[in-house]
Amino acid sequence: MSADDKRGDDKRGDDKPGAGKAGPDKLSIVVFSGDFDRVHYALVMAAAAVASNTPVTLFFTMWAGRALERPLADGSPAWTRLKVSDGSLTAAEMDAGFKAKGVGTFDELLEACVALGVTVMVCEMGLKALGMDPDGLRPDVPVAKGGVVTFLADASRTGAMLFV
Repeated sequence: MSADDKRGDDKRGDDKPGAGKAGPDKLSIVVFSGDFDRVHYALVMAAAAVASNTPVTLFFTMWAGRALERPLADGSPAWTRLKVSDGSLTAAEMDAGFKAKGVGTFDELLEACVALGVTVMVCEMGLKALGMDPDGLRPDVPVAKGGVVTFLADASRTGAMLFV
């Protein structure tokens, strides 16, 4: 009997979904919160998963959609208007703190997600609910058209779905 058998570790057979892989076959993330730190962490999870060869779809809806708006008139990214969940800092201050500590910034993570092939969707209903125009989204982030039905059809039966 091996040490793994004694510990009762789960051994997946080659015939099972996800065999030989530690995580889900796909990650589908609903990004709902308009809090900077939560949207940032959704990007962290997406970048890590896709870098580990797990396909990812980010589905931005409601207030999170504001993170993908075009830059403001003064040139600053629209995500700088997002609030931080505990209210202690502004989004720009938190992002600068991440940079100073060597943590990926919002734009670095978003650029990595795009470069690595993460599918980015923005909920049509969420855009309408907040009076946002799809033409007002960042041009550097390719957005797949669709709504909730499209997102659910894109998800995998053996994948993971997260709500942020």
